[in-house]
Amino acid sequence: MLMQHYLTSLFEPKSVVVIGASDREKSVGNIIFKNILHSRYRGQVYAVNPQHETIQGQPAYKSVERIGGRIDLAIIATRPQTVPRIMEQCGRCGVRNTIVIASGFSEAGSSGAALERKVVEIARTYNVRILGPNCLGVIRPDIGLNATFTRVSAEPGDLALVAQSGAMCSAVLDWAETSRIGFSSVISLGVTVDVDFGEILDYLIYDDKTRYILMYVEGIRNARRFMSALRSAARIKPIILLKAGRHELGAQAAVAHSGMAAVPDTVFDAALRRTGAVRVQNIGQLFYAAKALSSKFHPRGDRLAIVTNGGGPGAVAADRAGDLGIPLASLSPETCNKLKQILPADCSYLNPIDIGGDATPERYRETILAVAVDENVDSTLVMLSPQAMTEPMEVAQAIIDVAEEVSLTISCCWMGGRQVAKARRLLEEAGIPVFRTPETVIELFHTISKYFRNQKLLLQTPGPTRQSGLTGERGGRMLIETLLGERRKVLSEMESKAILRTFNVPVAQTMMARSASEALFVAEQIGFPVAMKIDSPDLTRKSEAGGVRLNIANTQAVWNAYHDIVNTVQLRYPEAAVNGVSIEPYLSRPHGRELMIGVFRDPLFGPLICFGAGGFDAEIFNERSLAIPPLNRFLARDLIESNCASRMLGKFHNHPAVKHDALEEVLVCISELVCDLPWIKELDLNPLIVDENGAIVVDARIVIDHALGTGSERYAHMAIHPYPVHLIQKWQMPNGSTVTIRPVRPEDADLEREFVRNLSEESRYFRFMESIIDLPLPVVVRFTQIDYDRELAMIATTIDDTGRETQIGSARYVLTPDGESVEFAVAIDDKWQQFGLGRRLIAVLIDYARTKGYRALVGDLLGTNHKMLRMMRRLGFTIHPHPELPGVKRAIKPLHG
Repeated sequence: MLMQHYLTSLFEPKSVVVIGASDREKSVGNIIFKNILHSRYRGQVYAVNPQHETIQGQPAYKSVERIGGRIDLAIIATRPQTVPRIMEQCGRCGVRNTIVIASGFSEAGSSGAALERKVVEIARTYNVRILGPNCLGVIRPDIGLNATFTRVSAEPGDLALVAQSGAMCSAVLDWAETSRIGFSSVISLGVTVDVDFGEILDYLIYDDKTRYILMYVEGIRNARRFMSALRSAARIKPIILLKAGRHELGAQAAVAHSGMAAVPDTVFDAALRRTGAVRVQNIGQLFYAAKALSSKFHPRGDRLAIVTNGGGPGAVAADRAGDLGIPLASLSPETCNKLKQILPADCSYLNPIDIGGDATPERYRETILAVAVDENVDSTLVMLSPQAMTEPMEVAQAIIDVAEEVSLTISCCWMGGRQVAKARRLLEEAGIPVFRTPETVIELFHTISKYFRNQKLLLQTPGPTRQSGLTGERGGRMLIETLLGERRKVLSEMESKAILRTFNVPVAQTMMARSASEALFVAEQIGFPVAMKIDSPDLTRKSEAGGVRLNIANTQAVWNAYHDIVNTVQLRYPEAAVNGVSIEPYLSRPHGRELMIGVFRDPLFGPLICFGAGGFDAEIFNERSLAIPPLNRFLARDLIESNCASRMLGKFHNHPAVKHDALEEVLVCISELVCDLPWIKELDLNPLIVDENGAIVVDARIVIDHALGTGSERYAHMAIHPYPVHLIQKWQMPNGSTVTIRPVRPEDADLEREFVRNLSEESRYFRFMESIIDLPLPVVVRFTQIDYDRELAMIATTIDDTGRETQIGSARYVLTPDGESVEFAVAIDDKWQQFGLGRRLIAVLIDYARTKGYRALVGDLLGTNHKMLRMMRRLGFTIHPHPELPGVKRAIKPLHG
């Protein structure tokens, strides 16, 4: 569909007015108006200043209402107290977009917050959008618009810079000017009372001038929209992000500037890993990463080989790689033998590979070729320090030539100044990243490696809940709702484990005893030996409270342990409520590793799953890794491997390796529990014992909150929309065949490709409006990697005579640029047409789009596709000529009213 994004008139206005334009030098209104005039903006420009007849030689109007013509964008460069009145005037005369420059709103305290609420209320009354306040403005070089109060402009390019800080924009622009870097857009958000990161990313997805997106973030308001937009944009355009507030003082400064609540850095980092974007630590890394992604620098893995003509520089690079956890590749024996033949006897053929201070261009070339075929090497850093016998230009040309011959990713570090300047420029012009210091290039390699790793994480859409999970959802909800009805919050260990069991989490059987005599019978029923633990909602650390006794072998010991536990706890914590003592089998697992899995709620990002060492090992491995659910096995494995506790899961001494599949399965089950039970506020499994035979939860604690489950949408509590398992349905077709209609999954890529390949030529043409035979791989990925917060793709499958699943239909919708409607497409296998399958699939799209609150379902069809047009009319669509494409019809179905 040819449709403009609804923010196009904000960022590509055909007419602009500066309210508060001025002749007073160094005033904000003066600089903004002068920048617009001098940037050769191609649209209409107006000035508003009630005190003057002209401003900078241009006519000045008393108010925006006096202009009379259409205004796409009003830039308000006046004191904050005047903004409500001006916003009212803009609304009355039809201005749809405003940029509020002034500070002094919510970031300035309660009075500023009240003023901000008034401005937002007026804007919403008139449907006026606001960028800011407390922002620098906007630059769009392609239309000659510099609507900022910075004295540095931007050259045209393909980078979009989106930043909350105006000062950061100014600094970046100044840096970029000296580095000859151009921009498609520079957008300063400020406090983001209205237009936020999510909407701007949506706009940049459709902006054909933008290839790469750079972001500076201090805080966000809507995590769900931020995550959805970031994930959607990162599938199409590389995103590199710098966030302030990594440490407490930085976070305080960011909050003071943006007026938004701080997000713990570990939480933000976990969220970003799931978006496909990459995070950098400083402005230099921001631009180095952008330049690298636009060049030939695409690491295929993180195993690095270093080729250098100096041992010292190679050691410095290796040290920095060690700091960042970058593994230096272990060269194969074959490669080492080749290097022995290539290099002089006094050179090192280990990694880093020191090829000698007298290294010739040919020696560089032969070394790189030898390394390039080593399966243990993913990327190569080639270093040169200017020595007496060095030929920088000739070596640079040799690197350029060999880069064309190998698939290996090559980056360079040409150390020095005047002697290597021309060679460095030669490499840059050839698109090979080259840097002055080894630390810089190693950090870049680390950043870009993270980018490609995060892209893999982005492509993970956790598969559907297993049938056991469906049962778990129903059973778990019933248990939770019973406890909520009793106004309960902290669950007992027995209750917590009962809920975990409904989601197939393996737990040790636990029973409660409220007296010593009851404990005797419970222990006999469970079987000796047993473990006994205090049951108290007020005590989270039972061992530290003296409330745990292990390996109890007989009834007398049970009697003594019960009294000992209760007396000890009451003495240490007299105000703690004691329900009794829980009793469970004492598990003797000599090879077991004690781990911890937890869940907590972040105010912005919702539930997060944490993983680390448990039991007494938690004091040694004091680290917690976080992940945003939903998880599948790939994501669970990534969470495990990101924690130092993973080092104790392999084989060591007489301990066999643990059963990794069992640990991953527990994490996936916990993810499903979190997705399906929004009332979970806290969850703590500690310890979870894992050994070579499997995993079992020894102790569990769940805290619930009635207020967390009040959202109208099923997954409103999630930052990432899970696979919508509730949409799976079975349908009996009129011909007696049973069809499964379900949302698409990433693993359906082969099904999708085969389905399109089996369509008739006419059906393929009707579906894609062009002649194709096979779907290109990027399109297949796009069709099967779905962000269910903003799009839906349903497929219909049957089981053939060989028991193989076969796709026979497909229907999908995606969010249109206007942000209010969705565009749909449908295709049915030729042999399965005229059975009502297309109608059934479209009905699913209509129902789901309606629950999401979209205004209309819209689709473009060829005018010759008579069967589809008839079906659209029967489903209540109205058919219109396409406004821009002859021979194409547009079908529209309003979803409300």
